[in-house]
Amino acid sequence: MIDLADVRAARTRIDGRVRRTPVLEADPEPFPPISRLWFKLEQLQHTGSFKARGAFNRIRAALESSAPAASGEAGPPVSGVVAASGGNAGLAVAFAAAAHGLPAEVFVPETAPPVKVKKLRDLGADVVQVGTKYADAYEAAQARVSETGALFCHAYDQPEICAGQGTLGLELLEQTGSEVDTIIVAVGGGGLMAGVATAVEGRAHVVGAEPSLAPTLHSALAAGGPVDVDVAGVAADSLGATRLGEIAYAVSTRADVASVLVDDADIEQARNFAWHQYRLVVEHGPATALAALLSGAYRPADGERVAVVLSGANTDPSTLR
Repeated sequence: MIDLADVRAARTRIDGRVRRTPVLEADPEPFPPISRLWFKLEQLQHTGSFKARGAFNRIRAALESSAPAASGEAGPPVSGVVAASGGNAGLAVAFAAAAHGLPAEVFVPETAPPVKVKKLRDLGADVVQVGTKYADAYEAAQARVSETGALFCHAYDQPEICAGQGTLGLELLEQTGSEVDTIIVAVGGGGLMAGVATAVEGRAHVVGAEPSLAPTLHSALAAGGPVDVDVAGVAADSLGATRLGEIAYAVSTRADVASVLVDDADIEQARNFAWHQYRLVVEHGPATALAALLSGAYRPADGERVAVVLSGANTDPSTLR
């Protein structure tokens, strides 16, 4: 579990390391009865996604704990980092590790998009491709950590990771003058949802949008806890977790996060809408959040003020139609 104090501490820790991404006030007319609509342009973050926030917070927190305290005690030294990722989390970890002069080893599925694999290598990471899904990469990464003692950076289910992602929510409240009623975020493993819901709890409601072919949050809420699900569809490269994180589940129930499902066709339509209407290039993951509005999967109340988090852009723009 994380709380608002954790998110605020993360903000202090990563200040100057990540970008304060802009908010675009969009035209609410295509989405009646919304009165105001904002897009949080997190695809402009370092490495092209929100994941840089959590990665910096995790690594900097570990470095702080490894420094000698007043008592003379210190945690284990950080000599390198390991991550398992469908792509975006690995990119963020590689970037944050390089910024601190640390080697990074990133395990990704063999199905990871070539554009993300290339970017990982460009950032200096040692890339290991294994299996066909995130769970395979995760298992291999865990084995590597056991061998080397490197710092493991989870893609979505560590307190420091979730708290770092939550800094996005603090920014969004400030940038909207705290006038936002509802924030829609895409959910895979749930780290972003957990962080944002914690940051805005009591001030705005969070809706988790998921592909119908990867319903981790929806299934967890129905089952009373995280359960394994089959993952497929166009957003599987960024929303490819087969199980919601324990932190995400705890926060979702505490903060009453809603879950809505959208089909692949709606995700494709939303991605193209963002391009044609606003010239915004986003990947299928964040397009899932926008699809919740476009498809009617989420139906706002009259006069509701809504923000959609466009959380990543590591995609091939030539596939836009």
